[in-house]
Amino acid sequence: MNEAPASRGGFQMSRRRLILGGSLVGGALIVGYAATHPVETIGAVLQAGADDLEPSVFGPFLRISADGWVTVVNKHQEMGQGVHAGLAAMVAEELDADWDRVRVVDAHGNFRAYGPQLTAGSGSIAGAWDTLRNAGAAARAMFVAAAAKRWDAPEESLVVLDSVVSDLNSGMSASFAELLEEASRQTPPDAPELKRPEAYQLIGTDRVRRKDSLPKSTGRQVYTQDVQLPGMLTAMVARSPRFGGALARFDAAEALKIAGVVDVFAIESGVAVVAENTFAAKLGRDALKIEWDDSAAEKRSSDELVREHREIAAGLSDVKPAAFQTVGDPETAFGQGAAEFAFDFPYLAHAPMETPDCVARIDGWSVEIISGSQMPTIDQVQAARVALTLPGKVDIKVLPAGGSFGRRGVLSADYLIECLRIAKRTNGRPVKLIWTREDDITGGYYRPMVHHRAWVEIGADGFPARWRHHVVAQPLFFIGNDFTVEGVRESPYFATASVVDGKLFEPSAPTPVWFWRSVGHSHTAMVMEHIVDQLARRAGRDPAEYRRALYEKANASRRLVVLNELRRRAGWGEPLEAGWARGMAVHESFGTVVGQVAEVRLEGGRPSVRRVVAVVDCGIAVSPDQIAAQMEGGVGYGLSAALHGAITLKDGVVEQTNFDGYPLLRMNEMPAVETHIIRSTARPTGMGEPGVPPIAPAVANALLALTGEATAALPFRRRDQPATAGL
Repeated sequence: MNEAPASRGGFQMSRRRLILGGSLVGGALIVGYAATHPVETIGAVLQAGADDLEPSVFGPFLRISADGWVTVVNKHQEMGQGVHAGLAAMVAEELDADWDRVRVVDAHGNFRAYGPQLTAGSGSIAGAWDTLRNAGAAARAMFVAAAAKRWDAPEESLVVLDSVVSDLNSGMSASFAELLEEASRQTPPDAPELKRPEAYQLIGTDRVRRKDSLPKSTGRQVYTQDVQLPGMLTAMVARSPRFGGALARFDAAEALKIAGVVDVFAIESGVAVVAENTFAAKLGRDALKIEWDDSAAEKRSSDELVREHREIAAGLSDVKPAAFQTVGDPETAFGQGAAEFAFDFPYLAHAPMETPDCVARIDGWSVEIISGSQMPTIDQVQAARVALTLPGKVDIKVLPAGGSFGRRGVLSADYLIECLRIAKRTNGRPVKLIWTREDDITGGYYRPMVHHRAWVEIGADGFPARWRHHVVAQPLFFIGNDFTVEGVRESPYFATASVVDGKLFEPSAPTPVWFWRSVGHSHTAMVMEHIVDQLARRAGRDPAEYRRALYEKANASRRLVVLNELRRRAGWGEPLEAGWARGMAVHESFGTVVGQVAEVRLEGGRPSVRRVVAVVDCGIAVSPDQIAAQMEGGVGYGLSAALHGAITLKDGVVEQTNFDGYPLLRMNEMPAVETHIIRSTARPTGMGEPGVPPIAPAVANALLALTGEATAALPFRRRDQPATAGL
């Protein structure tokens, strides 16, 4: 039997030369600087060891070739959300490029060229709004300056349309391809003039459509699973079935008898089986004999964890809370008539269609990684630490990913690190690490199990006078955990309360948790929106009118606009057929306000949703078609979790292993989704996640209207079955 390995030594920065220099990514060109600012210093360290850059004359995000094609470099992760189209449109709009001759390529991990590469928080469009528009506007100015010199014409008489510069006075014109050499010699302006929203010809139109639909439809799109390199090996890892479990010993004799198995060895997360192909790696892993040390492992079941969360919220434990919202005197006693609300939420898996995977090769100091990396900047640092090299020597080729929802953006870079630890043992041969669906469902990094308990004292006017709110969840982050209570902390529903006492309890547990699509909003929207509907019923008020009054008291003008449009579009208050009811939810997340009305009935004791009307205020709508697609995807993802989603533990072992036990929304369960966008000239805000939070409370509120019964836990249980103590 083989013993588990001891932990290895740390990263030695002195092994390679630090290059303290870098570049600014603010205008059209890369400009050198001395690393004196903290952010610049971080950038210099991250790119330490990297080769010097050879930037395009139009900056790191824009390339124009001799044939006139405009290439936009996408530093963000494309994981199905279609963000590349909106990013390219921002450049093309200011450049006045021919949209049919604009393409997008994915950037390698490179902090010096692109700044932080972290696709998270629905921030790609919003975060790139200034940078990419300035890149396009600066390049346009360079072409105009080149044409003005060629024709000895004033720049004011020149116009640009579809990659062609024309002189209104002389009638002369030239394409970008014809002017490219002269334009490349122009000095880009420090502050190029940007268009006003009313002048947009591309942004906000249906012309801004995905540019990857054809390769995805024909199978030409390359994902990590498709990568094949000369001499490449395939690896799988056997991991403890319990979180916190450790490897005690293993016997690889039977695994090594499998044809195609090359090597078997222990790594920090388990036992790696390396083979010539996937089938051999799987058979080899199945043949392993392993003993696990469960002395520090999670051994509780979900029903125990639910009870413990409830006890913590009630103050019956030694878990100390932290205040997240305090108004007035939190020690104020609540009256006997205070309404009490409790909600339980289970662990949820991300379950992207493409399971975690990675290709890695180590050649001396150089590391090559090919993966659908959501956070290349973090992954570079983690890879350098494991490979004992410098971050700049880690080349991450970022591929599109078949979904993520947060799973590919884990700070520990768990599966990437596994792949590198294996690559250190393959003598320079590239290796592809594959997680099976079972590995993914049982492998951790879930949306935390959460319990909410709220006490609301209602004033004579029917609105909240005092509000106490306790939230219990494992911490998501090691510094600050406002993520867990986002959506509660800033709620407009506190506007009428003279006392607000919000406390967050964070028990520790071995089960690894992380950001799940819409993060804290994935449960706080359900709690706040469902409580408000119940308060409206107690006050004898229509839920929409009740919200309107609270929004007015809170001066929540954007919510008011969305609410009014939602009522109109959804036909709120109009009669429905017998057995159907409408439910409403309005929630703000990632700077975007989304309102949804769901039409619901019960079929076999379970909710069936036929129609969802959505209204969204996301600032300037760069790509309306993609906004509608994201709303549809968000509704589907959120409804899937609300109807079916639950990861449960039995004696510390995950009970679900594949989609038979962790089902996703079926096509026949997907409602028709109508998306209506509020016209705006404000900066764009996020759209990748805001469609998720409102759907569960909208359905719950429809069920409340239909049956008079509130929802106290997700996923929705059958309404013809009794509630249980657990989930």
